[in-house]
Amino acid sequence: MRLRNLTRRLEIGANSYLFESADGYRFVIDAGMHPKAEGRQAMPDFDSVPADSVDSILLSHAHHDHLGSLPLLQRAHPNTPVFMTEFTGEVSDAMLHNSVNVMSKQREEAGLGEMPFFTHREVESLRRLWTYVELKRAFELPDSDIECRFHDAGHIVGSTGIQITEKGKSLLYTGDVNFESQTICLPADFPKKGIDVLIMETTRGDYQRPAGYSRRLEKERLGKVIRETYERGGSVLIPVFALGKTQEVMVMLHELYLNDLIPEMPLFIGGLSTKITVLHDKYCGSTRRNYPSFMLLDDIDILVPSSGRRRREIVNQPKCIFALSSGMMSEKTTSNGFAQTFLDNPRNTIAFVGYTDPDSPGYKVRHAKPGQQVVLDADKPPVTVNARVESFDFSAHAPREDLLDYAVKLKPKKIVLVHGDEPAQLWFEGQFKTQLPTTEVIRPFPGTWFDLW
Repeated sequence: MRLRNLTRRLEIGANSYLFESADGYRFVIDAGMHPKAEGRQAMPDFDSVPADSVDSILLSHAHHDHLGSLPLLQRAHPNTPVFMTEFTGEVSDAMLHNSVNVMSKQREEAGLGEMPFFTHREVESLRRLWTYVELKRAFELPDSDIECRFHDAGHIVGSTGIQITEKGKSLLYTGDVNFESQTICLPADFPKKGIDVLIMETTRGDYQRPAGYSRRLEKERLGKVIRETYERGGSVLIPVFALGKTQEVMVMLHELYLNDLIPEMPLFIGGLSTKITVLHDKYCGSTRRNYPSFMLLDDIDILVPSSGRRRREIVNQPKCIFALSSGMMSEKTTSNGFAQTFLDNPRNTIAFVGYTDPDSPGYKVRHAKPGQQVVLDADKPPVTVNARVESFDFSAHAPREDLLDYAVKLKPKKIVLVHGDEPAQLWFEGQFKTQLPTTEVIRPFPGTWFDLW
């Protein structure tokens, strides 16, 4: 078995990995889209994979950097089956249709003539090749002796690590993983032994949590900030990703309210977040999670109901909470547009609860000094940041210490470092040289084949 990294750079981006067995069977895990790049540079290097040469495709979860180019991969390999969990499949459908809308808008506003890369009709057509597989159920890739198994990755609902077994050898692709319990998601449930090759995400390898961190204390700190904002007559904007983070934050706020840690404040969500939340509720009893029977849209007392299918304009008003996408406040998104008239009010607070790329508007706001002007949208005037700005660590990715501990206990023969920027990968590489001196550590530079066994 050998591996080729189809991403264009060693970084977090358009995740996609090509595998080839000794007898020539080929399968691809994940088909992402880079959130920062444009045009073909946003996609994995699919041009290096001959058309109609991939025998199977596996999808770990439905975040854009793992899913976004799946229709393009399927177009080049038109009869290839795709395997994923059912929840991932249903959410992927919503995410891909939303991508068509976003790309069509980009074509109109930015003159990107090659957009959209695929259409609504194509997404609907390609779904016929999607096969849903339950967690932990072994299945064979068609026309091969390769066995697969999905394990809950604890990152978002439906996310999986993917185990591949062939001729007595086994590898585990972690995908995006979290070994801690979140508000909705339970910790990852991964194999404890029998893995020869570990293909491991390294997202947080260059970040060390402060001493004494706990998720409970972080929630309580968020509650304190919300209370203080309410008392001075302001509102709270929480930029969130539509898939995963929105739903985590909704239940987190519900817990804080029930425990009298925040006052009764209307909570607004909207757009794609609402569609994804409907799916969370639809599968609340059949997916592995905390609060298995809890209906987010029905059971959260402070949530302001959406007004049906028509998009309702969310209006800035005092003493409210607005959990709006995107999490990085990217241009033309709901959180970005809302912030245009929100940030100049010193009574308000913006609370970041996830990662913001250094080139994103969210990062600029996060690191702005009081009174500093920030450009949120190149087509609009700069905005003065007078609002209170706070950051919280509610990452859905495992901290580096948890990943290191898992790998050391697993003791694989080889570790392949993926899904991380160079400083993050180098930290892990240094740790493994000391703690697993007999394990081969691979940083899979794009375009090169690496033998796994």
